[in-house]
This record gives sequence, structure tokens and C-alpha cells, in this order.
Amino acid sequence: MPHYKIIATNPNAHLFEVSITVSNSAPNGQICYLPNWIPGSYMIRDFAKHIQWIKAESNGNEVAVTQLDKSSWQFAPCDGELKITYQVYAWDLSVRGAHLDQTHGFFNGTSVFLAVKGQEESVHHVEIVKPKGDQFDNWRVATGLKAVNGTKEFEFGSYHASSYNELIDCPVEMADFDVISFDACGVPHHMVLTGRFDKLDSKRLKNDLVKICEHQIRFFGAPAPMKRYLFMTYVLGNGFGGLEHRNSTALHCSREDLPLITDSPNKVKKNYQTFLDLCSHEYFHTWNVKRIKPAVFVPYDTENESYTELLWAFEGVTSYYDSLSCVQSGVITPENYLTAFAKTITSVRRAKGRLVQSVTDSSFNAWTKYYKQDENAPNAVISYYTKGALIAFCLDFLIRDKTNHQKSLKDVMRYLWQEFGSKGVGIENQTIQDYVFELCGSDNHDEIQTFFNKALYSTKELDLESPLKQLGLQLDYQARNSKSDRGAFKEQYKARQQKLGLGIEYLSAPMGIKVKNVYLDSPASLAGISAGDNLISMSGLKIESSNFEQRLEGMELGDTLEILGFRRDELMTFELVLQEAEADTAYLSYSSDSRNELFKNWLNIEE
Repeated sequence: MPHYKIIATNPNAHLFEVSITVSNSAPNGQICYLPNWIPGSYMIRDFAKHIQWIKAESNGNEVAVTQLDKSSWQFAPCDGELKITYQVYAWDLSVRGAHLDQTHGFFNGTSVFLAVKGQEESVHHVEIVKPKGDQFDNWRVATGLKAVNGTKEFEFGSYHASSYNELIDCPVEMADFDVISFDACGVPHHMVLTGRFDKLDSKRLKNDLVKICEHQIRFFGAPAPMKRYLFMTYVLGNGFGGLEHRNSTALHCSREDLPLITDSPNKVKKNYQTFLDLCSHEYFHTWNVKRIKPAVFVPYDTENESYTELLWAFEGVTSYYDSLSCVQSGVITPENYLTAFAKTITSVRRAKGRLVQSVTDSSFNAWTKYYKQDENAPNAVISYYTKGALIAFCLDFLIRDKTNHQKSLKDVMRYLWQEFGSKGVGIENQTIQDYVFELCGSDNHDEIQTFFNKALYSTKELDLESPLKQLGLQLDYQARNSKSDRGAFKEQYKARQQKLGLGIEYLSAPMGIKVKNVYLDSPASLAGISAGDNLISMSGLKIESSNFEQRLEGMELGDTLEILGFRRDELMTFELVLQEAEADTAYLSYSSDSRNELFKNWLNIEE
């Protein structure tokens, strides 16, 4: 069985040193390799590029090393134990890689632990060593790995994993961090917070997480599939992201996302709701993707891309239930939730890629399109997260409608957990569809098949209005109020004046604005403006990012604007004809003063 040792040997230079002892190496020469991607993030990352050097010895003698390809090495045959030592550069400040400095260390196993070919199913032992120096005296360790040989919770020391797959699915955080501990349905949970922050309302965060976690455990059915769980959160000035693991999640958040003791106790601020949604999303993945997963992911092939058209079900369904879990557990209000849902609708509506790419194509091509988006992505790519969430919403209400509201998407998820996830069996492309057919009966087969064909395999618009109407909700699309407007829940609508738009997304620049994206067939696109252009003048006056949109308000439909800008170092002139701004922003409202029973049943808020 492989024995690993990892030490933050030089935090100032961002260097980990890793050693592996292999007692029974392959007689013809041991091969070791590093994954090329990390499960949950579907892009080739080439983690091996961060290995600085690698060497080996046996019985005090050097062992020859031959690199076979970009991420694998072969070591010459030896009679005794083979000890491999290598150095890893860790300066990837993300939830996917490894990062090390004087303030903390973090790594995913996919970034630092070579796999010993042929021994992936063996027990893997890991010794995590504290870096040397007084400044690291207060550092502790947080990881989903199981502590052994007397190592206590959060201590440096010995850990083990039942396989290489488990080893790389338990990231490690080391720092002088804060810990908020709680039980959810009898399972110990810890929120580990690394970074600088103050005035944290830890009691509120703890109480809200208890509600969300217990709600989701009950959703799938106790007992929970893990014996303990960690939220490993790095708090930054500006950060957001998460990556799921079997009994933990790695999160990034901004300081403004945390609840403060000065916040109103009766109101959930927007940033805090974003953080709760993120925690809820990654926690739901404990079942949906870490255990319920596509058959092509059983087991993961981390050396090569693994293609599936099912990410709409794993990321999309999870995105549907993340905010929904927050409102159903009583952490946020229905109005908070409806604002989040309106923003999801807006995100899909603004993506011209929805008319070009189906959600299953988006999933299958995640490796080269979704995870490698360029300036034309809004016109060519649809997110399987956001459109998948809307598909899940529509499917939920299709099932409710066809079963006289006796069944819902929740029954599908429980079935997938009980019959597949809990048994380690992957699902096929038709598994979900087949069970929905079974739930809803043969009389509804054709209608349900039509829904799946349209929602999953076409670029036709989803019918959101019908289920929303059943819920007593009204959906309206209007032009955005401002650059930051992404939709909302509103009690009443006000008549809007005609609003003009250029059809661009932009950033402020030292002079003027920098075009980020140009929407297909928009006024800017028709004028020839392109992503990357630096626009500096409009109708003879300098463009200022602070009042750029306000200047459009005094203009009329059909007006022609002369816009000057630089493309690279060349001055360009564009003749732009103003059009009415597209109604691409979703607003939800109640269509009556009282909530109907279906609405109450859908949200099913726990006391």
C-alpha cells in the first residue's frame, strides 16, 4: 500500500514536497501518474505542469526515472522499497488546485498525489507535516480523510483513505482557521473559515446551516451517507466558488457574504443569501453527483475526458434545489427565493446560446465550450446549470400535474439515491426519463416524451409561464433597469418608459469602456463593434463609464450614433443605429393577494 508524506516545505515560495513509499513496486518498473482533471470541474487542467522535479531511490541508491508523457513517469525496477520524492508549485488560488503561502495551505489530491499504477484500490496512508517555523505554531489541519494512529481532529499527523479515488476526493486545508461545529441529524459538521474577517455572526451561520443540512438529509432520507462533513471556506476580499467532495466541500466567498452581528436579524442580505445558496448547492452534491452519478463516471477516468449529456441533471437539478432548500428550510423568505429564481430565468433569457446549443450538447461539450468560454460564449453556449435548473422546475411540475400532485421531482431524486447512488451504480442517459414515465403512467407517455425531446435535445423555449401560473405567479420580461439589474420578485409593476440598448456587456477602462461581450444581431453587433474594443467617444463627447447608460436615456429610437474606439492600437469609427432594448430581464410577482395551496405545497416551509 502506498505511504505518502506531504510538507509545506517553503510557504514563501509556494512549494510542497511530497514523498511516496511503495513497498511492492511493479517488477518491470513502477509507473505513477497524476490526474489531468478533477471530478466536478470538467476541463483538462494538466496538474502535472506544477511538478518542479521528481526523483527516486531504493536502499539508498538512486533509481532512474523516465517520463512517459505529460503526466506519468516510470521508475526503473528495484528490489527494495521504492521512495519517490517530488516538489509541487502551489499558487492556484481556486477550489480546484493547490495554494500555499505564509497564511495558509490548501490542496486537492489531484494536484499533489501521484497515483501508483496498479495499486489504486489499496489503502493509502498520508502523513501531513506541519511546516517549520514559529509563525506556523497555530496552524491546524482540516480534511475529510480519516485520522489514524492517535491523530486527533484538526491535528497534523497520520490519515488514510480506502483507495486512491478517496484520497483525491478529500482536500486538505492547513491554517490558523476558525471552526463552527454543529450536528445535523446526528452527523458532526464543521464550517472551517480561513482568511481575514470580523464581526461574524457565527450563531446565525450555524443555525442556518443546521436547517439546510437537516432538510437535505431528510430530503433523500436518513441516515446521511457520510459520518462527518466539512465546509472548508476561504474568505477573500472578492471571491466565489465551490467544488463538491464526498464528505466535504471547498468554498471561496467574499467577506461581505458572511453574516455579521450588526446585520438585521429579520432580514437576509443579498450577499449572505448567495453564500447560503452556495453551501446548499455543494451540500446537495453529496448525493447528486458524488454518489448519484453518470455511469461513465463509475469509476472516474481522471487521465482522459469523460463525456456525458447528463450534467443538466447533476448541476441543473442541484441548482434548482439549492435556493429551494433554503426557503423550504425556513432560512430565506419566499420573496428572497423568487428573486433568485427570477435571476436564473434572466440568465437563460440573455444567453443567445440557448437558441444555438441544447442543454445536452452543452453537457457533452463542457470540456471545450462551457469551461473554455470566450467572448462569443453568450451567443454560442447555454449553461447546463441555469437552463438545467429551469428544466428541473418544469419537470417537477409536469410530474405533479400528471400524478394529481401525489408525486414530484423529489420522488425521482429519492429513487436515484436508493436504487443507484447508495449502491454505487451509475445512471444512463435514459434512467431519469424511464422513471418519470413509470411515475406518471403510460397514458402520459407521449406528452412526457415530447417534453424531454424539447427540453433536453432542442433549442426551443421552455414553457415557464404555465407552471408559474398554476402557482399564482406572473412572469414578465422587461428591459433591464441598469447594468447590474438581473431580475427580481416585485409586488407591483410600474409602467416603464421605452428604453434603448446597445447590446453589449462592458467594463470600465482608464479611458471610456472596454467591451466584454457583444450580443448577436444587437445594434453594436450590426455596427461592427467587437469584444475587446475600447470605446472612447459617442456623438463627439468622451465616454465615461459612470454615466454611459444615462446618456442613452435622452436619445430616440432610430437615432444614429457615431462611436469612436480603439481596436488594439487602431482608431475605429462605428455608425450605430439605436434600437429598443431587448426585454431580457425576468420579474416575478404574485397574481393574487393570497397564496394558493399548490404554492404552499411547493415551498413546504418547515417550522
